Amino acid sequence: MEVRQLNYFIKAAEMLHFTDAAAASFVTQSTLSQQIKQLEDELGMLLFDRVGKQVRLTEAGSVFLFHARQVILDIKKAKQAVFELNNLVTGELKIGVTYAFSSLLLPALAPFLEKFPGIMIHVEYGTSGELENKLRMADIDFMVAFHEQEDNAGLEMQPLFSSRIMMVVAKKNPLAKLQKISLKELGKLELILPSNGFSSRDLLNEIFRKNNISPLIKIEMNDVHSLLSMVDSGHWATIINEKAISTWENLTAVPISGKELFKQAFILWQKGAYRKKSAVLFIEELMKIV
Repeated sequence: MEVRQLNYFIKAAEMLHFTDAAAASFVTQSTLSQQIKQLEDELGMLLFDRVGKQVRLTEAGSVFLFHARQVILDIKKAKQAVFELNNLVTGELKIGVTYAFSSLLLPALAPFLEKFPGIMIHVEYGTSGELENKLRMADIDFMVAFHEQEDNAGLEMQPLFSSRIMMVVAKKNPLAKLQKISLKELGKLELILPSNGFSSRDLLNEIFRKNNISPLIKIEMNDVHSLLSMVDSGHWATIINEKAISTWENLTAVPISGKELFKQAFILWQKGAYRKKSAVLFIEELMKIV
């Protein structure tokens, strides 16, 4: 059993088409088919049902796919670990960030790259769910997100900070003079909110539901920077974690009266995975900013 056979098999399982899988693997179809046939002969079971030009995974194929992906993932980790023994100052660092953390991550990038100019950083934005899937597949090295402590299957969670959920408005907005605002009063305002799927929005939906409040949501956005730009420009109000406005000089946060609402931010790692030295060093830089 060879690594290239596993890669051919995984590609064919993902595309369910030998010709397309061969093209994506930069080999001929006959080569890919032959290698998969050798793999099946070694395992003693068919991995694909072949129906004309179409193929589908057998039960054995589905089981083997899980383990084949894990083997390839372990090989990637091993190569990275050995590489870093020789050279720390070059390579790639892939960071997953939920949209709420844009303003917190950016100040850490420049100081880190000044210290380690040979490292190429890739920053990928997404929802928590999207990024968790990439983290489990080792497509990113770690992610930064608000998260629930108990929802940690397959993850190692390093606390970063906790942040209050507050109403945010422009300083020129009359609402900025308030010492606090109630949920009932918030329900009467025209709001711009993060889209469903954002951790703060999911929390708000639950709170409004429990208090029988139907908020006047006029705009939803899946980009926090754009959302805050709208709030900065006029009469709009939003409800978001206070850390999100740390670099916005013209915005202010007003506490919500009653029980204070908090979200906990974490650095999330794949459980049991090798941690790149560059990732650990970047986290140290990020902690200084936070």
